[in-house]
Amino acid sequence: MIPDAKGPLRQKPLKLTELRLRPHRPGYKALKVFLLSVNTEQEPYPVYPLGMAVIASALAGAGHEVSQHDYLVMGESNRLLCRAVQDFKPDVIGLSLRNIDNVDSFAGMEHWSLGRTKTIVDLLRKVVDIPIVIGGPAFSIMPEDILDFLGADFGVIGEGEQVLLDLLKRIQEQTLGPSIVMGKKALNSSKMLSPLMDKEIVDFYNRESGLPGLQSKRGCPYNCVYCSYPVLEGHTLRARDPEAVVDDMARLSHDYGVNHVFFTDSVFNDCQGLYLKLAEAMARRNLPVRWSAFFRPAPVSNEVLDLLQRSGLLGMEVGSDAGSEKTLEALGKGFGCSDILIFNEACVSRGIPVAHYFIIGGPGETEATINETLDNLEKLKSCIAFIYSGIRILPGTRLRERAVHEGIISESTSLLKPVYYHSPLLDSTSMNYKVAKVLSGHRDRFFPPDQAQDRMKVMRRFGYRGLVWDQLITTEAKRCRNKENSPGTGHSYAS
Repeated sequence: MIPDAKGPLRQKPLKLTELRLRPHRPGYKALKVFLLSVNTEQEPYPVYPLGMAVIASALAGAGHEVSQHDYLVMGESNRLLCRAVQDFKPDVIGLSLRNIDNVDSFAGMEHWSLGRTKTIVDLLRKVVDIPIVIGGPAFSIMPEDILDFLGADFGVIGEGEQVLLDLLKRIQEQTLGPSIVMGKKALNSSKMLSPLMDKEIVDFYNRESGLPGLQSKRGCPYNCVYCSYPVLEGHTLRARDPEAVVDDMARLSHDYGVNHVFFTDSVFNDCQGLYLKLAEAMARRNLPVRWSAFFRPAPVSNEVLDLLQRSGLLGMEVGSDAGSEKTLEALGKGFGCSDILIFNEACVSRGIPVAHYFIIGGPGETEATINETLDNLEKLKSCIAFIYSGIRILPGTRLRERAVHEGIISESTSLLKPVYYHSPLLDSTSMNYKVAKVLSGHRDRFFPPDQAQDRMKVMRRFGYRGLVWDQLITTEAKRCRNKENSPGTGHSYAS
């Protein structure tokens, strides 16, 4: 009988001496590992569990038997999850946590992922008495708090390919050790594996979003005050072999019919130019696969843009973050407003769709900087802008230190549930009202950002796949051209 989510639950995780593993012959080291992605967040679009696929590749390469599952693909069905676990009869369960929440201050607690994950862990406790291991980027941000909240047995911080293998050996040999483990040093490029994709999961995300992900490099050399990427991947850039990445794209195209991938690198156009080697490899292979990625508004030449387009670039998501010099400096961005405007003009003049992400209410934000931001948003032509209010405070970031110093939070404030930084130099409610009022007539500026989600969900129901926001640019441009050509009108694109 498959239990439902009710009834008495195990109050404490299993101790190592209590773990029940299948009897095995001497020298037998393979385990059956059930991997589950618990992410159900679909904003800005459903995201393939790439981290889980990379871990699956490491486990399978070491001889373990792996079964990959996705809670969203299961329709968030506890019954299907329990049945899958019972059918596979695993020795260990690994849960991949991608999100803590959706980092939108306007969102309610329904976007807090850890509550749903806790329910899943409690459910699994009633089905099997085996170790439950937690990993993924969300877990790595605040591992002790999350492990304690979820009541799992073990946790893996950061890159898990080798660390998880070592932990499984410990589990099998019943060797005591810490419940939370992490690698002693970052993996070098040669140790980064191609993901082991699962057809059912790929088919789902290809159908729902058309955006399976790949990673070409790890690490982030920048110093944004709010960002957890350096905590997760370190500051040193480590790039995979470009040919190996293109091989992954070729497999996705040939085996699964994928025609668009999103590179999950923290910043694609890195300062060392590693991305250009990948672009050259993609251009040489000329695969029927287009791609998009997250960019930094850095100086870019026509020659580079030409290469990116020849390699299959479909669109850019740009971390512009702020529209005033003062807030950009306070955020530690290392670029200015003119860089954003020049980058946007260079890209859109080549017909490259661009979506900017902005934050209002960050460090140093005042009434004057809000006005400057609104003025600069008006100057950005032929692009989309998603505007967020406030910044999710995360452990290990300079923003948390500033929030403590300014009295927004205390040293003991738990960040397990969403806590947002809003500048103490202005009233956030008045700020939100003003920005919403000014942008209300702009159908290519989305504040709050869930306005865009509603439109993109409708478009996906009509069969649109991929970024989708690139189609919003096209739609808005047509609307504005029609308006300009109407008698008695003379408005610009951004009016």
